[in-house]
Amino acid sequence: MSITQTDKKFNNRLAEETSPYLLQHAHNPVNWYPWGPEALEKAKADDKPILVSIGYSACHWCHVMERESFEDEATATLMNDLFVNIKIDREERPDLDHIYMEAVQAIAGNGGWPLNVFLTPDTKPFYGGTYFPPTQAYNRSSWKDVLLGVSALFNDKRSEVEAQAEQLVKHVQNTSFLQPENIVIGVEGPLSISNEVTESAFNKIMRQADKHWGGFGNAPKFPQTFVINFLLRYYHYTGNEEALKQACLSLDKMLHGGIYDQVGGGFSRYATDSEWLAPHFEKMLYDNALILSSMADAYSITGKEEYRMATAETWGFISTELMDDNGTFYSALDADSEGVEGKFYTWSYKEINDLLGEDATVFCRYFNVTENGNWEHTNILRVLVPHDTFALKEGISSINFHIILDRSKKILFDHRSKRIRPGLDDKILTGWNALMIISLCKSSAAFSNTEYKEAAVRSFEYLWSKCPSGEDFSMHHSLKDGIAKYPAFLDDYAYMASASIHLYEMTSDLRYLDHARTLTEYVINNFSSDSNYFFFTSKLQTDILVRKPEMFDGPIPSGNAVIAWVLNYLGIVYEMPPWTERSSKMLHGLIPMIEKYPSSFCNWACILFDLSKGVNEVVVIGKGFEEVRDKILSKFIPNKVLQSIAAPVISGYPLLLNKIESEVPMVYICRNYVCKKPLFDIDIAVAEMLTT
Repeated sequence: MSITQTDKKFNNRLAEETSPYLLQHAHNPVNWYPWGPEALEKAKADDKPILVSIGYSACHWCHVMERESFEDEATATLMNDLFVNIKIDREERPDLDHIYMEAVQAIAGNGGWPLNVFLTPDTKPFYGGTYFPPTQAYNRSSWKDVLLGVSALFNDKRSEVEAQAEQLVKHVQNTSFLQPENIVIGVEGPLSISNEVTESAFNKIMRQADKHWGGFGNAPKFPQTFVINFLLRYYHYTGNEEALKQACLSLDKMLHGGIYDQVGGGFSRYATDSEWLAPHFEKMLYDNALILSSMADAYSITGKEEYRMATAETWGFISTELMDDNGTFYSALDADSEGVEGKFYTWSYKEINDLLGEDATVFCRYFNVTENGNWEHTNILRVLVPHDTFALKEGISSINFHIILDRSKKILFDHRSKRIRPGLDDKILTGWNALMIISLCKSSAAFSNTEYKEAAVRSFEYLWSKCPSGEDFSMHHSLKDGIAKYPAFLDDYAYMASASIHLYEMTSDLRYLDHARTLTEYVINNFSSDSNYFFFTSKLQTDILVRKPEMFDGPIPSGNAVIAWVLNYLGIVYEMPPWTERSSKMLHGLIPMIEKYPSSFCNWACILFDLSKGVNEVVVIGKGFEEVRDKILSKFIPNKVLQSIAAPVISGYPLLLNKIESEVPMVYICRNYVCKKPLFDIDIAVAEMLTT
């Protein structure tokens, strides 16, 4: 519900939006517009440059710039006089964010949020940057100086501005990895790669690996779950212990660090230091989904109980704080509370001692809590010595130490719950929800937990109910207060298709396979480019400068990589060679980029690795098949297509045809639709899949 003029001194057009980020700016004195015809037509009619400011609700520096500049009336007057001002939620419009971020990176040499970019009246970028302070500082011009300088440039040197804008548009159009020097064209036949490709990728990744604190590269440190996933596969296929060690070290150090909420569960977006101590405290749905998926895979390989416990704690956070009444998931929790980053999550030494009493001493030693603070005069809980090692050193039994920690964490959690909470971004993003559904499926399989499975089904069914059926089938990207907004992007369709496949494997409900096929057909019909790859935006979308295929992994997986996996999987299931061939060509085409930049193409590398080893076409059939299906799913076997059913079908699913009925479950392991004799011993069947 919009706040009326009597409630706030200023109202602008953002007051009618649903995005929590846009609503944060609805009562700035800046005359903000949302992206749309009204603002774009006004810019042309007034012949004014456009200021586009892009951010998201959990962004700390976005809040800082708002307080310093966008809430300042003198600054707002300048902005209103000189520009048509547009606010964009990057999570609602990643397509616009991608385009203008590339332009700013070309101008300034770096990017980030808030992203502030100046456009000609026909939406072509000509200048921009990220955060600007209210007065000159940090080797940055003041925001007012930037406003005045850009306005003068636009008015006094218009032809130069327009020439610069044309060059930037060409740059954005051409900034694609789909250049002849980067791709292999005209590949035919089955997918195969030499060991040198994966060895090269592994060696480059390990050169970046921090072998003490885990993770990859220096501060700031991001989870980089796709790199962890590649290392788990490398271990699976080669037996290289170093790969498994670095993957698990990275997960373990995150679990022990401040990036993990030691009291309430869940992961922050990244750490600002190399030790995972000090996070950027925002909690994003997609990060938590992706880390849960990696932990499920790591558990399937190692059986490490800490991953089960951390998954349960993180699911507790998600189900309590990020899940709505429909079973779908909100986007994020803010980094700030009461205008201070991390205030909700940090502790003073005195506060913990007052709350925990006699348990405080051992608790503080375990979680590195000191009188002077371990971060900016306060304390972030982190673990420097593993649980059992610490308990032994303290002369406490492991069980009693667990009791102390559980009791203490509950006291702190209850106390923290009375604090002013970080803001919640309660929009539902289709793609991020699909990532969460996938992680719930994998967690259910790894930990034999039906709660995760039921949550995945519930979330998917609600999202699917919002899709129109028939010839006008399509999805929306965002849902808020029951209002669906913006056409879905490639990522949304790709992730939902992948989620459908994971749900099918978990439930054996063929509806989910058919949903995946529907989604993939829509992608082929509406997102295809002249190459084998797919544009980020649909051909039906008309309000952007350029359509581009997004190829590399960012914070979330490349939609093209995910749809390549989906095409291969469904191509096998439905025996559709054009789909498997297209997937093979997509993967083969990017081998040069995978070799050069493995960290940016790790999803591609994972899929390439899996498919090059050959796909196990696994059919479980017979009464009581569910137990066998679930045991197979609990193992880490990435190069498989799994179908399971009580009795053979007549048509539609080639792998399920011509199988004999059985009173007990049987396992067929096939390659290219040629099956070996059925196996009745599940352990032998699993062992065979693990060695092929």
